[in-house]
Amino acid sequence: MVSSQENGSSLVLNYPRSPDFTEHLQLHLGQVSLRSWSNSSGGWVSRWTLPSDCKSGAFFCGRFGACKSDGKCDCVDGFEPSNPSEWQLGYFVSGCLRSLPLSCETNNGQTLHDDSFVPLDNLQGLPYNSQNHSARSEQDCREACVSRCYCVAYAYDSGCKLWYHSLYNVSFASRPPYSKVYLRLGSKLRVRKGLQTIVVVSMVVGLAATTCVILTLALLWRYRRGLLTCRTFQAEGPLAVYPYAEVKRATRNFSDKLGEGGFGCVFRGTMPGSTLVAVKRLKGLGHVDKQFRAEVRTLGVIQHTNLVRLLGFCVKGSTRLLVYEYMANGSLDSHLFSEDSCLLTWDLRYRIALGIAKGLAYLHEGCEDCIIHCDIKPENILLDAEFCAKIADFGMAKLLGREFNSALTTIRGTMGYLAPEWVSGQRITTKADVYSFGIVLLEIVSGRRSTVRLESGSHRYFPLYAAAQLREGNVLRLLDRRLGGDASVEELGVACRVACWCIQDEESDRPSMGQVVRMLEGVVKTEIPPVPSSFMDLVEGENSSVY
Repeated sequence: MVSSQENGSSLVLNYPRSPDFTEHLQLHLGQVSLRSWSNSSGGWVSRWTLPSDCKSGAFFCGRFGACKSDGKCDCVDGFEPSNPSEWQLGYFVSGCLRSLPLSCETNNGQTLHDDSFVPLDNLQGLPYNSQNHSARSEQDCREACVSRCYCVAYAYDSGCKLWYHSLYNVSFASRPPYSKVYLRLGSKLRVRKGLQTIVVVSMVVGLAATTCVILTLALLWRYRRGLLTCRTFQAEGPLAVYPYAEVKRATRNFSDKLGEGGFGCVFRGTMPGSTLVAVKRLKGLGHVDKQFRAEVRTLGVIQHTNLVRLLGFCVKGSTRLLVYEYMANGSLDSHLFSEDSCLLTWDLRYRIALGIAKGLAYLHEGCEDCIIHCDIKPENILLDAEFCAKIADFGMAKLLGREFNSALTTIRGTMGYLAPEWVSGQRITTKADVYSFGIVLLEIVSGRRSTVRLESGSHRYFPLYAAAQLREGNVLRLLDRRLGGDASVEELGVACRVACWCIQDEESDRPSMGQVVRMLEGVVKTEIPPVPSSFMDLVEGENSSVY
C-alpha cells in the first residue's frame, strides 16, 4: 500500500499494521532513500540510497555539507551536523547548522564581532544555485553579501556570484582546476557581567512593567467604552501592522481553522468593521524582525487581480502572522474533487485557468524581481465570491529564509505536480511553475487528480493518457464526465494542447507563462505537442511511477 504524507512531500510504503514492520521511501533534493526502523540503533536506517555516495550525487551531503576528496561527507568550517545521530548512521542529507549565529540575526551588540568570511579552497566547481550580482571589484562583491543577511557566501572571479540561505553541492577536488568561495561565519555572543548592568536592567524592567500596567488600565478603560471598535492600525507602506491581541481576538483565539499547509495554519477572522480575513500563522522562525518586515513590505506592493492580496502582518517574538483577504469560495481542489461542492461549468473552469496563468505570468515577468512559486497546485488556488482565481502562498522563499530551504531538503513541492528537474536536482527556474500549471490544467479539464491511477486501459497514468488522447483527437474523453459534454470543443482542445506543452520533459520545450496566456486567449495558435519521452518510458502495472 502506498500513502502520501505531509502534503505529499513523502511517501510511506507498506503502511504498518503492527509497529515491528515500518519502512518508508524518503525523497530529498536530488536523493531518494528507502528507510526502515532499527530497534537496535533506535532510529531510521537506510536500506538503500540513490545516489549512494557524495561523488555521484550533488546533494548527498546536505546543506553546508561538503564532499571530501576521499568520498566522505563533512561539514564546512563553522558548521556542525544538524542531526548527529543520522550522520553516525551514514545518512547525511539533513546537512549542517551554524555553530555561531550571524551578527545580523541577533539584536545589535549581542555578538563579539561582525561577521567574517573564510575561504573554501580547492573546490571542484562552484556550489549549486549561485546568483549573479553586478560588482566592480571583490570588495564590492563582499559588501553586497554583507548587506544581505540571507547571503551565506560569495565568489569573485571575472564576476560576482552570491549564494543565498544555503550551500549545496560543495565538493573538494583532488586535482586542478580549483575553485574558491568565501563562506560567511558568525561570532560568539557577548557575555555581559557586573553589578552595574544588573542595576540598569532592573531599572529598565521595573519602568517597563509600570508603564505596561498604566497602558493596560488605559486600554481597558477605552475598551469598556467601545472606543476600540473603530481602531486604526499602524501602517508600513501599503500594509497594516496589526497588534497581536487584535489578531487573536479577531480569530477567536485561533479557533476557526480553515486549513493547514506546508507553511503553516490558516484561520478565519473578523476585523473591526466586520471585515473577513484569513490569518496565516507561519511555521519556523524565518528572518529576524527587521528583515522580516522588509520582506513583507516587498510582498505588500505586489498586487494583481489573480493574486491573493496581503493586507498586513503581525510580529510577536518568534510568531509571524500574515493577514490576507478572505476568499469566500475556498480553494480550487474543494470544487474539482469533492462531490459535495457545486459543479464548475466549463466557462468558469476556462476562466479560472486563464486567471491562474495571468497570475503566474505577473509573478514571473511583471514583478521587479522574478518570483518562482514552487508549489502550484489546486490547494493554493483560491476563489473569491465571484469565482475569480487567486494564487496563494507566493513569495514564501523570501519570508521564511533558511526555513524555506529546509523545506527544499524534503522536496518543496507536492508529489504529482513536481517538474522532473526537482527530483534530478537541477537548477529550478520559472519553467518548474509552468510544469505544475500544466498538471493543474489537466485536473481542471478532467475534474480528477492526475496522481490517481486509471482503473483500466493501457495508460494508467492520467497525464500520459491525456497526451495520447490528444494525439488521437479524442479531447472530449478528457472532459469531466459530470459536465455531460457541455463544453466548447475549441477551448477544450486549446486547454489540452497547452497543458501537454507545459508538461514537456525539457524546460526549453515548455512555454513561458506569458506565452500560455496568449495561447489560452487565442492570440497564438497552439500546435499539438509530442508525448513527453519520460511518459513513454513509464512501465505500466505495479512498477509504474510518477514525479
